[in-house]
Amino acid sequence: MKDKVIIITGAAMGLGLATAEYLAKKRAKLVLVDYNGEVLEGAVKKLKGINADIEILTIEADVSNEEAVKNYVDQTVETFGRIDGFYNNAGIEGKQAPLTEYDQEMFKKVIDINLMGVYYGLRYVIPVMQKQNYGKIVNVASVGGIRGVANQTAYVASKHAVSGMTKNAALEYGRDGILTNAIAPGAILTPMVAEAFKQVNPEDPKAAEAEYAQRNPTKRLGLPKEVATVVSFLLSEENGYVSGQTIAIDGGESNMYGNP
Repeated sequence: MKDKVIIITGAAMGLGLATAEYLAKKRAKLVLVDYNGEVLEGAVKKLKGINADIEILTIEADVSNEEAVKNYVDQTVETFGRIDGFYNNAGIEGKQAPLTEYDQEMFKKVIDINLMGVYYGLRYVIPVMQKQNYGKIVNVASVGGIRGVANQTAYVASKHAVSGMTKNAALEYGRDGILTNAIAPGAILTPMVAEAFKQVNPEDPKAAEAEYAQRNPTKRLGLPKEVATVVSFLLSEENGYVSGQTIAIDGGESNMYGNP
């Protein structure tokens, strides 16, 4: 991964930052995109602590805004001349509610960020990779993109769509040297997942976390670094033939029927 130019959206925390940390050790050149500039600055300090010589471009952007997405792609090419890898990671969970009671404005927001944000990224990154005849893309779906999750209709709909779009991108652009995959993380210990447990049990979110962990075959939740290693492989030269896949990173939980 040395000197590979990698764009990471949603890079300031969670899965995005964990992968940035991993790639910093591998001496990649990083483009960190996030809507929260203050938190993004903190992420840069952390990465500089890992690799003081790392080259980093930071860009504040709302991925649901098409012009903002085009801008972060243009800035990357202007700065580094190419895009070798794209971790299309930014996303939100939204709120938890039954399908018929789900707030419609929140539904649209989830779709705009989780689906349209991923689509805009592909729309503007892929032409750059076509010119290079090379590129690796990892979109972020979810186990909610391969099965249902009660009370998360908007999230599940958006993540199923990401998984389907990943398959199409792999089919359409494999001839251009572009490999496109998606990951489907389960419950990984990130700020977004912590917020979900607060919604499940506002009085004792840790109890909700412990209860959920017991349903997993491993009896624990995943760690961001365990996702980062998979993403890094998919973006690396070591991946030469994996494309069009949605890879679950969930301790095997998505294989279960019902509760153990």
